Amino acid sequence: MDPIALTRALVQLETPTGQEGPAVDYLARLLHGLGYRVVRQPVTPGRDNLYAYREPPLVVFSTHLDCVPPYVALREDDTHLHGRGTCDAKGLAAAMVAAAEQLAAEGERRIGLLFVVGEENGSDGAQVAHALGPKGRFLINGEPTENRLSVGQKGSLKVVLECDGRAAHSAYPDEGHSALLPLLDTLERLRRLPLATDPMLGASTLNIGVIDGGVAPNVIPPAARAELLLRLVGPSEQPRQAIAACAAPGVRVTFPTELPYFKNSVPPPAGWETTVVSYASDLPFHAAWGQGFQLGPGTIRVAHTSGERIAKAELLEGVRLYAKLARDLIRSTTR
Repeated sequence: MDPIALTRALVQLETPTGQEGPAVDYLARLLHGLGYRVVRQPVTPGRDNLYAYREPPLVVFSTHLDCVPPYVALREDDTHLHGRGTCDAKGLAAAMVAAAEQLAAEGERRIGLLFVVGEENGSDGAQVAHALGPKGRFLINGEPTENRLSVGQKGSLKVVLECDGRAAHSAYPDEGHSALLPLLDTLERLRRLPLATDPMLGASTLNIGVIDGGVAPNVIPPAARAELLLRLVGPSEQPRQAIAACAAPGVRVTFPTELPYFKNSVPPPAGWETTVVSYASDLPFHAAWGQGFQLGPGTIRVAHTSGERIAKAELLEGVRLYAKLARDLIRSTTR
């Protein structure tokens, strides 16, 4: 199994969140042809998770097949593959298939492959994958960790602020009510809000990502909206309360999406270089699959950008490390 060729094939498929079908279809055919038992789990109409195994697994490799838009076409040079999904996370899916095949060639057939949809927008695939089986004792989640074993990650909490006003001619402001001014007051309070820190995960951060409101400079704004993302380093109850307390009169606060933070509950296998990442992933939703670990080639710093890429040498090293981690974990069950 050539992980570089498989990455090429997957990246050539345009599969933004909600339209993952071509990648799921491709891998289902490939894995069936390799002798895996292939199970497709409906998530929403037309969207399936994919689970494949030869024998009941001890270790399951998992990552996501959806990508953020816009699509960036595949291109290649001597050292890198470029394009949407090369490192987040189709290249990692390819490396996992190659690692599973390497282990099978050595006689270790107790490896599962779980490929989910929807990671880039709410993790709906991961949240229903717990119903699949048989499960193993360990799950290795694929995210670009620069081939270091991640032992912790921040979560994320999406915050939406909305405010209604009353339109009027801007020459007569007393006849209207601005929706933008209370929203701006709320945002200013949130910018001054003390945020939590954690000894392992570091500081929580708050990003004001979207502000929308008003219709014209000579009209009192009748509606306003903002979207923010808080990076969690602990439970969300206290920051939810603190954020809601910052709302000016008339501003509604909702929290439509949360991805929990994660810390490994057991020490990693000996000899591994470890890291902590600031981004969220599907890993906290995979608790039913046993002890969770996170590893992958590539860097998150180019994911979601027009310059997304992965080094071919790093991708091949990822195959080696996935296989090594699976061996280490399986070996630990016999001690």
